[in-house]
Formats: sequence, structure tokens, C-alpha cells
Amino acid sequence: MKINLLKITGLSAAIVLLNSSAFSMNTKLGVEGGRSGESRLTKHVLARKVVSGTILDENNQPVPGVGIKNITSGKGAVTDGNGKFSIEANEGDVLRISYVGYITQNITVANQSALNIKLAVSSETKLDDVVVVGYGSRSQRELTSAITKVDTSQFRQSGARNALDLLQGKVAGLQITRSSSNPNTGVAIQLRGVTSISGTASPLIVIDGIPGGNLDLLQQDDIESFTVLKDGSAAAIYGTRANAGVILVTTKKGRKGAAQFNYNGYVKHETLYKRPDFMNATQFRERIAAGQYTAKDYGGDFNYFDDLINKDNLTNYQNLSVSGGSDKSNYRGSFTYNKLDGFARENSREQYQFRMSLTQKGFKDKVTAMFNVASNLNRANLLGGGGWEAVLTKNPTESYYNPDGSYLFTRNITNEIARLAQETSKRNQQTYSVDGKIDIDILKDLKASAFVAYQRNQFVDNQYRLLGSQNSVENGDAPGGGYAYKGTELNENFNFEPTIEYSKTIKDKHRLTGMIGYSYRYEVNESFSANNRGYTNDIFEENNLGSVPVAVNRIGIASNKNDNTLIALFGRLHYTFDGKVNFEAVLRREGSSKFGANNKWASFPAISGSWEITREKFMENAKWLNFLKIRAGYGETGNSGFANYASLVTLSTGNLYPFPGGQWLQTYGPSRNPNPNLRWERKKEYNFGLDFTMFNNKLSGSVDVFKRDIEDLLYTYTSPQPPYVASQIYTNVGTISAKGIELTLSYAAIKNKDFSWNVDFAGSTIDNKLVTFSNDEFRRDMEQFGGIGGAGDLGNAFRAYEGRNIGEFWGKRFNSFTPDGKWLFTNRAGQAVPNSQINTSPFRDQTDLQMIGNAIPKYYLSLGNTFTYKQFDLRVFLRSKLDFDVLNTVALSYGNKFGTQGNLLNSAFTKYAQINDTYMYSDYYLESGSFLKVDEVTLGYTFKFKDKAFRSLRVYAVGQNLALLTGYTGNDPDLIQDTGLGQEINGRSLGIDTRSPYPSTRSFVFGVNFGF
Repeated sequence: MKINLLKITGLSAAIVLLNSSAFSMNTKLGVEGGRSGESRLTKHVLARKVVSGTILDENNQPVPGVGIKNITSGKGAVTDGNGKFSIEANEGDVLRISYVGYITQNITVANQSALNIKLAVSSETKLDDVVVVGYGSRSQRELTSAITKVDTSQFRQSGARNALDLLQGKVAGLQITRSSSNPNTGVAIQLRGVTSISGTASPLIVIDGIPGGNLDLLQQDDIESFTVLKDGSAAAIYGTRANAGVILVTTKKGRKGAAQFNYNGYVKHETLYKRPDFMNATQFRERIAAGQYTAKDYGGDFNYFDDLINKDNLTNYQNLSVSGGSDKSNYRGSFTYNKLDGFARENSREQYQFRMSLTQKGFKDKVTAMFNVASNLNRANLLGGGGWEAVLTKNPTESYYNPDGSYLFTRNITNEIARLAQETSKRNQQTYSVDGKIDIDILKDLKASAFVAYQRNQFVDNQYRLLGSQNSVENGDAPGGGYAYKGTELNENFNFEPTIEYSKTIKDKHRLTGMIGYSYRYEVNESFSANNRGYTNDIFEENNLGSVPVAVNRIGIASNKNDNTLIALFGRLHYTFDGKVNFEAVLRREGSSKFGANNKWASFPAISGSWEITREKFMENAKWLNFLKIRAGYGETGNSGFANYASLVTLSTGNLYPFPGGQWLQTYGPSRNPNPNLRWERKKEYNFGLDFTMFNNKLSGSVDVFKRDIEDLLYTYTSPQPPYVASQIYTNVGTISAKGIELTLSYAAIKNKDFSWNVDFAGSTIDNKLVTFSNDEFRRDMEQFGGIGGAGDLGNAFRAYEGRNIGEFWGKRFNSFTPDGKWLFTNRAGQAVPNSQINTSPFRDQTDLQMIGNAIPKYYLSLGNTFTYKQFDLRVFLRSKLDFDVLNTVALSYGNKFGTQGNLLNSAFTKYAQINDTYMYSDYYLESGSFLKVDEVTLGYTFKFKDKAFRSLRVYAVGQNLALLTGYTGNDPDLIQDTGLGQEINGRSLGIDTRSPYPSTRSFVFGVNFGF
């Protein structure tokens, strides 16, 4: 037989050769019977076929990127976007199916040509999942501190206005409160209670390694995961900025493979959840006719509350991303357009955002370079969102217009309808971020990295009020002269952080990893603003401030510049023994220009360890317990979140004085004493934790118990004169303590071919105290917070005393009413006395004021249920806050018919009808704020495609704030500020339901996810 090998390749060549005379070694190969007497080897080659199949996850969804390897032949394949694959395999070959997070399976090929394979989640693999920590990463199994990771599958679905909205209710111990439905307000965030009286009380945000990262640069589709560093041992590596905890944000990066496009778009509409129960015109007239109320009936019937509502509001979110790459490089780019319409008129925000990520390997994969750039252009309409109190309390029979159609102005009472038409207030904001990182594998166990980042944020505010506006007409300095304002602020920061890491494994049982690094950060802030009045026309608006002569009391000009520098050296040592015992030590030495001359530098140590008990032999018989690890840690962190020049003497402007020659000159004088001993607030925290998985991996969770003390609290104290020049000094004095418990559970209730049900629970409780507020040099008996405002001098709602819980309402204890409707309160002796006999002394041993409630919830709870049925998915998310009080200032001010002729609550004539006295703050207006709400319900459907060009399509609908169970009679208690000591955050005070709340809304989202 002659063979032309030049015409034969691959399998054909093998078959021909095996049948040629040159390979007629029948005795060696073992000849079986048959027409041609072929060998078993020949039959094996000839029997080769293609096996196809689909790989599904535990929710019966196709899984792209799963590796399939024929162990017998060595050939491999990868599933496509629909989870489908094809691979050559003979009968009896073994296929290995492997994918991160799932149990590796070996399947022997029988005589079938199609395989349907379902992956099973691996608890072991989950424990080996990588978690980002400060300046590095760890597997779940190696973690020694209280750290919680939340990835995209756990994010909230109802359309985030702020990246942190995605985390609300998802992390035990992390409180995120949005006090308004206004799209231009931020969130208040607090981790494990109050950590400062006057300094920064919110966690440090780190975005892709940039400390102090700007959240305006993040959209929900660009985020891969959040990692929350809860305790001191986890956060100590960030030093003086980590007192309130740290939240690490990891953005999505490119992946190996062909270009993949992903689109997510949705629209959202908001409706009124609850309207305050004020009288309408008919009820108003009925009360007057019945002699219950004395007011004037103007004959009209108006509902101006509805006129402030943007009934056609529609939020429009569009995100398109593309990603791909090779073994050496990858990329990801995304563009987002987000138009947020407020529920209120003239209240909106429009964003254009771009983000790009590039990764490149070189020098035989020993060098990896990463580059990120992000930008955000933001236009906001800030005019609307307020005025609710003015329209609710206006006489509903009186028009906002004069008979000739012009706006009716009543001095000191704002015509809100006119304000929206005659004023403007807008902000244009530009935010940019550029960062790069290079990793170099110097030796097998030695790696060096260098990270550099620059961020820039600038906004320009523009305001104008027409000549005919109420504000202009009623102005005493330039009546009818309009008002123009322009202000700008620029914030820049630069970061540089090189690190070196060494890792060594000894005899497969000992692994040691050490890291040292250097950090440099420079931050500068500048601002300028000017305003003027006295214009003769509205042509230029705010674009020509100097078009009228400058006059004292008519023009205002201000400018400011401040900066700070932070330098640090840090290191971490991590030791693992036999994969079951972990030990970690951290030390950061940090210097900041903010501190006093005598305390520029600080050291922050931490130590922690863990023991995986289920790896011990004595646990082998505990089959019901799949995984059990105990953790313990201690760490110290600091707080430098105060003014840049707080340690220095500062000068402030005094009065203008006439000098010879007719000039008026500005005077200056010291406004604050220098403090060369000013230092960081220091937190010392102990944490004990337990991580577990049991019942064949169906139930998993963690428990953490912590105790922390925050010492050297910064606050302003009265200073003696002399020796001090000014009457006040900013210094370190007090101590706050906190202790609490956090519980996280996840339960796979049902898992079968078509249906699954998973339950997730997070809960926490905390006890926060102000331990000390004074020392031998500086003393303060108590501090008051939470000005109530409104009619009369109602004072402050909160007092902070040494040894007492934070968030305590202190006020009069209501006793009863006199027969003629006058207030009677209980004094410290237990007697019923009128208000005139109540002692309001600041001293606890003298005052008649009592602790009447607490504004901080005792328990924070959330419960998520996720159901899947074939291609449907349903998520039901519940949230609850329990055991806290709310001061209902709407009822306090407008549930009292004494001495007013405006509109009132209907309850003023029912529940509060007995009152015939002036406004009083007491526990009479404190109500329980406890609630349970159906916070979010999501229903989705995922389509399947046979066309490989289309990877996925999911349509979904979300309802937010669908139901609320509470005994509180005011606005949504979930919108009440529940963080801080009592100071205002985002314009809201702790525990006080403002008299003019932005209404609570219910929202509906309709969206689509498309991958191709």
C-alpha cells in the first residue's frame, strides 16, 4: 500500500496509517474478529463522536465560561453565552466539568450524544472566594476580622440614586438612611454606632484602591462588589481615616474572551405614598361653621400641595458596556445616562458618566499594568423640593393669586407657586478620576506594586430671582432689584502608594505573607462666591453680577482655600498553619498636617486570628456541621475628619469701620485659639466572631460581638481668658463607648430542577453611650442638640450627659390637662405642675426635664426571599427598625388650634382637641417609630436564545416601598434621621420629623438587561 502523507493530516492520517501494512502488528495490538480484522485501537479512533450539551447553575440558568476537559484525550471546550458546549469524546471517555464556585464533576460518556449537566454549589469553593481587603486580598477561609462582602447578585434592584443605596439593609451593623425622596440629597451612613461628636462619622470610601473615592463616579452597573471592613483589626491599615469603618468598592473589569456587550435600562415613576392629613377647603369651612375654629373664609377651594408635585416624573436610566480581552490584555468601557426626575417640581438631576478600565501584561507575564479613568457630568435643578409646609398650612380657601392674575404676596409668608416660577437654582458639576497601578513579580515569592491616582471635582452654582419675585420685592436693601448669585468650588486630591509583598510556603503547612507600604495623599479645596442686588432688568440673570454699582449691604463676596497632607508607612504580616489557623498583625504609622505641632504622628496597631475548628480530627463525626470558624481581633483606628487648620489660630472678619479719607476698612481678629496638642480621635475595638455552614451547606451565617471605645473626642470647649486669647478652643476630651451583636444568616430552603427558594437575614443591635464629656482642664456638664424650631421657643430635643445613652430625648414629662386645656407636666418630685414651674436647668440633679425617649433604633432587621421557577425570578425584601421614638413636630405645630388662623391637621379637632394652650415640646408628641415595610419586590423573566449572538435577555419590574406597617402617624418613619449624636445630617436632625418633610413616595421600575 502506498501512502501520500502530504495529503493526509490529523485523524485521517491516523486511520490510514493504522490500516496500512506498515502497522500490521496484529499480535502486539491484539486482533479481534471482524471483516477487516481491525484492532481495538483502530475501533477506538473510528468510534470518535461529538458530544453536545448544556450546563445550568443551581437556579437552572445557563452558565457561560464553564470549562469542559476530556481527560482521556486532553481536548477541551468552554460553554458559550447560552451555557452550551460541544466536544469530541468517545464512549467511556471522562469529561471534567469545572467552574469557580461550584463542585468539579467527572462524567463518563456513555452512548448518548447530548448531556444536560447541572452544577452544584461548593461550600469549599465559596470559602476560597477572594475578598478584597485593605491593600490586598484574602480568601473567605483566611479572614480573621469582621468583613462582609456584597456582590452584584445581592444588590437592591429599585434604581440607586447613590451607590450606597445598593447596600441598604444588606450588611448587619451598617445603617444607611435616606431622609428624603429628593434626588439631590445624599444618604447618612453609620457603621456600628456613633464614633464622633464633631468629626467625620461616616465610613471611609475606597474605590479601586483610592481612599476617599468620589461616589459620584459610580453607577450600579459599574460595581462588582462592596467589601465592608467593620472592626478595628480590619480597618487599622487605613489609620486616621478609619474610625467609622471602611467600605471598599471594586468596579468591574475586562475579562478574557471576545467582546461582550451588556445593556441595562429602566424607567422609574414615583407616586405619593402618604399625604399629610390637613383640612381641605370643605373641612375648613365646616370647622368654622361649627365654631371649632376661628379663621377667615375667602370662598375658594385650593389644593396647592398637589401643585408642588411633578406628576409626570420619570427617571430614565441607560447603561451600555463592552468588555473583552486576551491572555495578555483586557478592557472594559461603559457609558451611563441617568435622568432623575424628582417627585417635586423643579427638582431633578441629569448625569452623563463614562468609565474605562484597561489591563495589560508583559515581560513574560511578570509585569501587569492597570489603568482606570472615570468622568461624571452632572446638572442638577435644586430649586424644588421644599415649601411643603407653606402650602399645607395656607388657608385652603385663599388663592395664591390676585384677582388680576398676578401673584399674591404676603410678607414673611412665601408664595411657593410664585417662587417656582420666578426663581432658579442650578448646579453644574464635573468630576474626574484617573488612576494607574503596576504589579511586578520580582521573584517567585516577591511582588512589588505602585499605585497613583488623581481626582478632581468641581461644581458651579447659579441662582437668580426676578425683579418681580417675592424675595426681591420684599428685600429692604434693594427692593425690586432682583438677586443674582454665582459660586464655585474645586476639590482635588493626589494619591501615591507603593507596596512590596513577600509570600512563602514552607513544607505545605506554613504560609507566611508580609507586606509593607508607603502612602502619600495631598488634598486641596478652593471656593469662590459672589452675589448682588439692585438690578434694573432680568436680561443677564446671574451672568453679569457687576452690571450694577457695588454697594455695602447689597453685595457679598467670599473666597477660601485650604489643604492638607497625609503621609503613612504601613505593614501587615499574615501567617497560616495547615490551612486552618490564621494569624494577622497590622501596624500603620501616620502623620497629618491637620494635627497639632506636638502630635503630628500616630501609630495604629491591630492583631487578629482565626481557627477553622471543622478541620480538626475531633470534629470528623459532626457531619451536620460543614464549616465552623472562630475569629478574634483587636485594632486601633483614628479620626482626622475635621477642619484642615483646626490646630492653628484662625482670623475671622470683624466689622467695617470708617477710616480717614472716607474709606471703610475690614477688621480681623482671632476667632479660635491654637492647640499644638490637638490629636486624632482614637478608637480601640475588640471583636469576636463565628462563621458557620451546616446541614449539608443549606444554612450558613456569621455572628459578631464587638466592644469599642472612642477616646479623645474632639469638641469645642470654653477656654479661660487669660491665658487663652479667644473664648473657645477645639480640643480632645471625651469618650464614647459602643457594644453590639450582629447576625447574618443565609438558608437554601428549596432547591430542585425547576424551583428554588433562598432566605437571607441580617440583624443587629447596639448600645451606644457617652462615657465622659469633661476632664480636669475643660468641663461641659451636657450638650444640647436638635433644635426643634417652629412657633415659640421650643429649644432642643436632645441632651447628651455623661454616662447616658446616645440619642436620648430630654424634655418635659406630660402629666395631664387642666379643665380649661392648659398643660400640666410632672416635675422631678413626681408632682403635676404648670410649665411655669418646670426647672430646665442643665444640671441633672436640679432639672425637671427627664429622659423621655430615644431616637436610635434598638434593632435593625432585614429579610430577603429569592424565588426562582424555571425562567422566572421573584425577590421580596423586607426591612424593619424597632424600638425607637420620633418627635412629631407636624403634630406639635399644626395639631394645636391655639392662636393660629392657617390650616391645621384634622387631628387638631379630634386627638388633640383638648389643647387650649401654646406650643410645648414634651413626650406628648413622641411616638413609636417602629416599622416593618415591604421595601422592595422584584419580578423578572429571563429569555432563552438558540442564536449564540444573543447571550441573555431579562425583563423585570420592581416596586419599592409597597407597604408599611407602623403605629407612627406622621411621615414615613424610615425617612427619619437615625444616625449621629443629634447634629443635623443632610439638613435633618436625629429623631425629628421635620415640619416640612419631602413626601414619602412609592416607586415603580420597569427595566431590561440584554447581553450580546
